[in-house]
Amino acid sequence: MTPSATVLLVEDDERLATFTAQYLSERGLLVVHAADGDLALREFQKRTFDVVVLDVMLPNRDGLTVCKTIRQTSDVPILLVTARGEETDRVLGLELGADDYVVKPFSPRELLARVTAFVRRHRGELLPKTSELRVGRLVAARSTMTASLDGEALTLSPTEFQLLLRFMERPGRVLSRDQLLELVKGSADEAFDRAIDVQVSRLRQKLGDDGAGLIKTIRGVGYMLVADPK
Repeated sequence: MTPSATVLLVEDDERLATFTAQYLSERGLLVVHAADGDLALREFQKRTFDVVVLDVMLPNRDGLTVCKTIRQTSDVPILLVTARGEETDRVLGLELGADDYVVKPFSPRELLARVTAFVRRHRGELLPKTSELRVGRLVAARSTMTASLDGEALTLSPTEFQLLLRFMERPGRVLSRDQLLELVKGSADEAFDRAIDVQVSRLRQKLGDDGAGLIKTIRGVGYMLVADPK
């Protein structure tokens, strides 16, 4: 069943917004609609949302600016909605802190599946309630979705935490981009080449000066977590 959750739907196409909001509402979600970027930020300040579904092309304030502003104060999952072929927007959106994207035209079932997965992941419902996972100087707790490096807490988005967890479950193993996309998102369908590169780059930044040493690039293959980099 779809978990009860509150979704901020930011979409300026009135017909699409109405249809999408109705579809999600009929399946147990509370949907708050904002038709432009300024209104979206005002709504975001009023209440707590579980997921933000954010169109890139918006009047007044575009979706990428909204994404950046939200990410400055919140780790709420952000799902970008982009036009087909606009890879640049997707890359920039991920760099600014978005967790995933869907491409127009999308099916409502796909959107519901993405939103549901984000809600459960953000609440820790998809993660087994097991003990902490330790790899070298890194510690990750599945039950609380928290991680630390050398005892210092890391501020990670849900996707960044999932990515770190996948690396920590397979230390010393090279993981291809397709493998990482499937592990984090559940499917590599419609993924573009730079998506996982952007996510890894963001994770490395969160790990600070040690990021590049802990997560090695294996040229032409993918990435690998090094437990004790020299």
